Amino acid sequence: MLGRVNHVAIAVPNLAAAVTSYRDTLGATVSAAQALPEHGVTVVFVELANTKVELLEPLGDGSPITAFLEKNPSGGMHHICYEVSDIVAARDHLVQAGARVLGTGEPKTGAHGKQVLFLHPKDFSGTLIELEQA
Repeated sequence: MLGRVNHVAIAVPNLAAAVTSYRDTLGATVSAAQALPEHGVTVVFVELANTKVELLEPLGDGSPITAFLEKNPSGGMHHICYEVSDIVAARDHLVQAGARVLGTGEPKTGAHGKQVLFLHPKDFSGTLIELEQA
């Protein structure tokens, strides 16, 4: 069911500072910032040869990243995103297997304009999993 790793997401308290670190210190190519109000975050992508690193900062008071940063003030790994060929079939298989899909269970449009779902970290060794339609 799982395809390639699409990205690893890192929650950051200050997106501009994180971009400076990745771009200027590490020499990485970093995308322009993109606000995703439906997900409560602003994101950039660090482009790598084989995948991406997503840096995400809270957008608004209701952001799910705010609680994460309260527990981890310096930031840290937030989730890993895997590609799937059929997100609805993957969701149905996972639900039948007992995994919990977060939110309504219906895919939302993610940062790449593709459908995404999140899976409860307690079902996957403490790691929040994002699935993205390939």
